[in-house]
Amino acid sequence: MSRLSPGVHWFSPTLPIHVFDAAEPGPVALIQAGIHGDEVAGVHALQEMLEEHLRPSRGRLIVVPVMNPPAYRARQRSAPGGLDLNRCFPGDVDAPERERQLARRFMDLVLAERPTLMATLHESHKRYHPDVKPSFGQTLVYGVEPMPAIIARTIDRLNARIAGEDERWAPQYYPVATSSTEVIVEATGCVGICVETWMGLPESRRIELQRLVVELLLDDLGVRPMA
Repeated sequence: MSRLSPGVHWFSPTLPIHVFDAAEPGPVALIQAGIHGDEVAGVHALQEMLEEHLRPSRGRLIVVPVMNPPAYRARQRSAPGGLDLNRCFPGDVDAPERERQLARRFMDLVLAERPTLMATLHESHKRYHPDVKPSFGQTLVYGVEPMPAIIARTIDRLNARIAGEDERWAPQYYPVATSSTEVIVEATGCVGICVETWMGLPESRRIELQRLVVELLLDDLGVRPMA
């Protein structure tokens, strides 16, 4: 698969991929949400940012606001009767399951684009606590050691902006070899981050926090400096 031209590309009638190029060269950032349909804050955050003219200042920005539209419409982790898309990578274009076909097409896109960073926006019912395993809410999750430096920098900047202790962020090393992020990191060597907001916070605030994480990550890369 060749690199995508700037614009909106449709991987299915309901799955748009937005590709933006800046005039100045720079890294490639890929941000996606909605791989689990019941985790809505990241979807809404990216949709709002696109409506507000989210564009890179350097390099290339690829945004997939809803990775799994049938699951999102059902507000379920997976589409009714379907597979967990996050566990279908690297996928198979000839597989009978829609999720495995989509995973392969997305994997081919990632291999063609070779992003510097891929961030996937998730949510968790459990607020993170080191003694509660598993628990993910309010963490930036990574699966390789040492921890990518961008995570520590972003955590510090996030925690300078929180409204209370319930919103405090932490890094979490939690490798899952079968997750889409781990598979993509292994194949490309990019930095892969799972952003996890806690569902105990109001949805409107979770959307704000997801937006803030995206802005801080893009700022750190130099793809979209913050004002």
